Amino acid sequence: MPKRVLCVLALPLCGAAAEPDSWITTDRPDFVDAPEVVGQGRIQLETGALQSKEARSTPLLLRVGVADDLELRLETDGRLTDRSDPARARGWGDTAVSFKWQMREGEGGTPSVGLIMQADFATGSREFKGNGTRPSFRIPIEWELPHDLELGVMPGYYMDRDEFGRHVSTGQFGVTLAKNLGERAYTFVEVATPRIARARDGGTTASFDFGGGYSFTRDLHVDAGVMLGLNRRTPDLAFTVGLSVRL
Repeated sequence: MPKRVLCVLALPLCGAAAEPDSWITTDRPDFVDAPEVVGQGRIQLETGALQSKEARSTPLLLRVGVADDLELRLETDGRLTDRSDPARARGWGDTAVSFKWQMREGEGGTPSVGLIMQADFATGSREFKGNGTRPSFRIPIEWELPHDLELGVMPGYYMDRDEFGRHVSTGQFGVTLAKNLGERAYTFVEVATPRIARARDGGTTASFDFGGGYSFTRDLHVDAGVMLGLNRRTPDLAFTVGLSVRL
C-alpha cells in the first residue's frame, strides 16, 4: 500500500516520526513480543507465511503509533488452509484488535515492560471462525544482558469460548533468549506455550523455537523461524518466513 494512502488512513499520525535513526523492532517470528512500540507517527506492517504438515497461514500485523509509548494494532492469521481435513478446508482467519503500551524502558539493569490488551473477533470463514469475542492480555518483559544478549519473558491470559459458548480460561507463557549480531542481525531460541489449558478444554500446546532476522535497512527487515512441537497437541514441525516494513 502506498505511503500516502497509509497516511490518509492514519491522520494526523503522519505529521511526526519518532526516532528516525532507530532500527526496526518486530514482534515476529518468535512468540514472545517485544515491549517496544513503533513510536508516534510510525506505521509498521509485519507479514509472512507459516506452514506445518497440518496447516498453512499468512499472518499479518499492522501497527500504528499514536504516541511515543502507545500503538494500535490490527492482526489476523490471514488466508488459512487445514491439511488435516480430507477436503483441505480453506478460508480466512479471525481478526484481532489490540493496543500495546510500553510501560517502562529498561535502564540500569531494570527490564523494559509492555502491556498488550487484545480482543479477537469472530470474523473469519465458517471453518476457522472462533466463538464470539475473546479478550486477552500479554505482558512482554525484556532484559538487556552482557555480550549483546537479551532475555524476554511473556506471561498472558486468554479467555476462549467453546462450541457451546462456554467461557474457557487459558494461560500463555513464553521465554526467549536472543543474541544480537551487530545492528542488523540477531538469532534467538525460545520455549513457547501459546495455550495452557486443562485437557477437557483442549489442553496445552508447547514448542521449542529458533531462528533469526536481518535488517536490510533501518526500516526493512526479513526473518525466519522453526517451531518444534513438544507435545502431541502441537505440530511436530512448522516453519515461517516473514517481511516487516516501517514507514
